[in-house]
Amino acid sequence: MANAAQAVWGIEIGQAGLKAIRLRYAEAARQVIAVAFDYIPHPKLLNQPDAVPDELVAQALDTFLSRNDVQGDLIAVGLPGATALTRFIQLPPVEASKVAEIVRYEARQQIPFALEDVIWDYQTLGSGNADADSGFIMDAEVGLFAMKRDQVEKQLAPFLERKLEVELLQLAPLALYNYVAFDQLGIRPDEEFTPGDEYVITLDKGTDNTTLVVTNGEKIWVRNIPIGGNHFTRALTKSMKLTFAKAEHLKCNATRSPDPRAVFQALRPVFNDYVAEIQRSIGYFSSVNREAKIARVIGVGNGFKLAGLQKFLQQNLQHEVVRVDTFPSLVGDVVLNAPLFQENVLTFAVPYGLALQALQLTRIHTSLIPPEIVLERKIRRKKPWAVVTAASLLFGLATSAAGYSLVADSVSEARFGDAERQVASFQSEVNRLKQEYDQATAKNTELKEALQKFFPALEEREYWLELYRAINECLPRDSAINAGETDIRKKNRINLISVNVRKYADLKGWFDTLKAGQKLSMRPDDRANPPEGPGYVVTLYGEHFHHDENDRNGKAILYLKSTLTKNLNEFVLQQPGTPEPVPVRQIGISHVAIVDYNAEQKIPWYPNGPKSPLRPNSAAARFGLPGGGLPGGGLPLGSGSPLGSGSSPQFSDPDSIVTAPEESEGFAETPGLTNTPDGSGAPGQGEYVMVPKTTFWVEFVWRPKPKSERPLQDPALAASTQTGETTADGATPASPGTPAAPNGAAGVPTPTPGATPPTGSLPQK
Repeated sequence: MANAAQAVWGIEIGQAGLKAIRLRYAEAARQVIAVAFDYIPHPKLLNQPDAVPDELVAQALDTFLSRNDVQGDLIAVGLPGATALTRFIQLPPVEASKVAEIVRYEARQQIPFALEDVIWDYQTLGSGNADADSGFIMDAEVGLFAMKRDQVEKQLAPFLERKLEVELLQLAPLALYNYVAFDQLGIRPDEEFTPGDEYVITLDKGTDNTTLVVTNGEKIWVRNIPIGGNHFTRALTKSMKLTFAKAEHLKCNATRSPDPRAVFQALRPVFNDYVAEIQRSIGYFSSVNREAKIARVIGVGNGFKLAGLQKFLQQNLQHEVVRVDTFPSLVGDVVLNAPLFQENVLTFAVPYGLALQALQLTRIHTSLIPPEIVLERKIRRKKPWAVVTAASLLFGLATSAAGYSLVADSVSEARFGDAERQVASFQSEVNRLKQEYDQATAKNTELKEALQKFFPALEEREYWLELYRAINECLPRDSAINAGETDIRKKNRINLISVNVRKYADLKGWFDTLKAGQKLSMRPDDRANPPEGPGYVVTLYGEHFHHDENDRNGKAILYLKSTLTKNLNEFVLQQPGTPEPVPVRQIGISHVAIVDYNAEQKIPWYPNGPKSPLRPNSAAARFGLPGGGLPGGGLPLGSGSPLGSGSSPQFSDPDSIVTAPEESEGFAETPGLTNTPDGSGAPGQGEYVMVPKTTFWVEFVWRPKPKSERPLQDPALAASTQTGETTADGATPASPGTPAAPNGAAGVPTPTPGATPPTGSLPQK
């Protein structure tokens, strides 16, 4: 809202003269008071051929300043609407924050000049309220107003030359809207206003043109009609052969002329053209605003004094035409009752609207003041505060400097010079020693690197020891409870006949050679992720005699799977009675597969040894030992081995004790054994038990890992533990849809007939 103590001058310099009015707002009474006015006609119209506009404008402005004191007042100046560009744009639904960006884009499209060459501004019209939910402005109309920079500077130059600070530069059509909205429609910026369908047309008839403004208080439509008072004057000069000055005088005094009828006959063609232009404008406006209703036509401007014009317009436009003779919303008898003001009241509508906007009493807030001038004024207005701030800082700095100077005297060189020199000497010594230390450290590092080159394989040698230890730890062993067990079928023992290691450049080649049944014995995560890159394949060939009919996993290949291969799949393993866990998968062991096995063999076992001596070549001598037991090596490996025979084994009752048959009978239950009797002693003299023997061939991948790269826990097993899926023996469950292994052993491959495992020993590095 306007400052009650601040007065405002609204000034318009037209073709005929300078019009100015000084207003002040009384906030307590909520009234606008007219304090002063001035009307200074030009000696000649500015558009006359012999007129010099710059001199006439300067003369009028000097006269105004000589009559009126404008110091301390705000100045609002009007710009001619005929040389300005006015566009009204209906925006699509848009976010409120992006209106300026869209308007700038529209300005580039609508203004036929580079934006750097014009001064422009915009005003949001209509409701322009953002939707509370979406934040979009749903019904926004924008008024775009622009004028070429050189024309703005030309209008502003007379004021700048006289060091007058113009606060507002506004187009005359918008100033006319300000007047209509405030004085005729009673709209106040701080009050709610509901626009209706009734619109008011305002005609400001000037010297060369007429400004037509249509508004209902919310929306604005502007058109410039290129017919003004001079057109009527020229019609008289042409029709009645008069000079321009005499024709102008006759036009203003037509009713007092000797032949008024002749005057009106000469003016009639211009009257018709004038009405036709107004009707065309109204018709176009009505076509784009079909719900709009024209309530009345208001005429302003001294050109509206033309005799008969009001009546002629009312008859032809079929609307009420009102000529302004007072300003209802303005008080101040000194001004309003002044004869000069009353005589020229029609020409003060634009200055009135300019002053209202400068008082911030209108909804229009655009201004065509050049941006550089606005910035300069902001800087100038802030300079006093900047000076005060700088002075305060300087004072504080001076005070601080004085304090520091006192402190500096207390620590002057005269008092502490010797101590500072001693500190500097000590610091120099410290730096020297530090440099020597850094040099020694660098040399030590260099020697360590050279020494390390002599022992490249020391760490790798430890890997092989860890592999041996892991394999040994994975073998089953008897606990303290069954340490005295003598039945070989109940002892937790597996005999490894050979350990062989082969190096592969790419382990995937080994994995691809395995058959589907052999891969089933692997952990599901190993089976789903074939090994890649270089590494070793370790082959274990061995046998066991463990057989427990009461335990499904205590016999044949299931015993192997629940002990050795299960342990090889552990991340770390600690057997009962051992001091600490031993890393298994942690050292790089993976993809444990049972390549082949044979559980169909039975051999005699003498619990107490044979009762009579046997011939060296007899079967009992080959399979029975004094004191009981079995041969240490079992059946030899080779092409004749029953490993992978593929026949279904038929196990005898492991608890049955039978008498040894005669040598001539042989051991028919044990394939591959023969007995050649020679008449001296017989195996039947001792008792033996036919025990099952299982031979196997296991392979696994070993990719040695440095200790620094070994994980602390098995990631794959940790993930499986979270899902809670385990098999009966604690191993990771197979993937859904995995077929059951033969012989009822899950994950056990089908034996391959005639398969022979590789033999050999662990290679040395």
